[in-house]
Amino acid sequence: MADEATLVFPQSLILAGAGKMGSALLESWLSLGLPGANIGVIDPHPSPALSALAVQHGLTLAPHPLIAQVLLLAIKPQMLDKAAPALQHYVDGRTLIISILAGKTIATLRHHFPHAGAIVRAMPNLPASIGLGITGAVAGPELTQEQQAFATTLLGAAGSVEWLDDEALIDAVTAISGSGPAYVFYFVECLSQAGVALGLPQDISERLARATVEGAGGLLMHETGIRPAQLRENVTSPGGTTAAALEVLMAQNGLAPLMEQAAQAARKRAAELAG
Repeated sequence: MADEATLVFPQSLILAGAGKMGSALLESWLSLGLPGANIGVIDPHPSPALSALAVQHGLTLAPHPLIAQVLLLAIKPQMLDKAAPALQHYVDGRTLIISILAGKTIATLRHHFPHAGAIVRAMPNLPASIGLGITGAVAGPELTQEQQAFATTLLGAAGSVEWLDDEALIDAVTAISGSGPAYVFYFVECLSQAGVALGLPQDISERLARATVEGAGGLLMHETGIRPAQLRENVTSPGGTTAAALEVLMAQNGLAPLMEQAAQAARKRAAELAG
């Protein structure tokens, strides 16, 4: 979550797209104290929740064209070609564009918004919806310190931000943190199924698996100075039950190479989607 001592809010912000991720970011900005009067939201089919937020916080829906300090793109990536001409009216050489559109490179964004001042390409992930997300971000060369502060505040409102030096690494971020929540959900599925195979009732096994992953994740967040490998060793008694299970998971053809193969496949697909 963004550090309140370093929050830098833009005076005018246009959010294009208020789907799951766009709405999650919007709610996090409001909770941090970004005035609703500073925000315009463009969404062709505003949800009842969005309409209620607009009334409660004074957001402007479908704002008249104005030059925004920040335009954050949260539309569906395949809608960029169609949406870009209308969004041009909110952009000039002072505008920072922040894009969370999967597969859309800085060069592609610059093609669509040639007059924008600077561009940031970012990849958030699903836990942003509960304030526990993490975002990988990379900046175009024109980014100013003030604009980077805007981006860090806006993207960090729903979790934390890691700035990258090389845009090519965005595909790796997609493979690890962007797609990663699905890997964790599948791990819970598999752990629950293993419990059923050992004779546990389905509902109890699923609750055990969910609570175990939730608790282990909490330890990872709480024990921030301890590496995951050390945490693993701390709960592994020599010759004990955990050691017996880890011998299988850590075998030469075990979990580590399988996770690497999965991440490689996700990164490859991300590159293909980028064209």
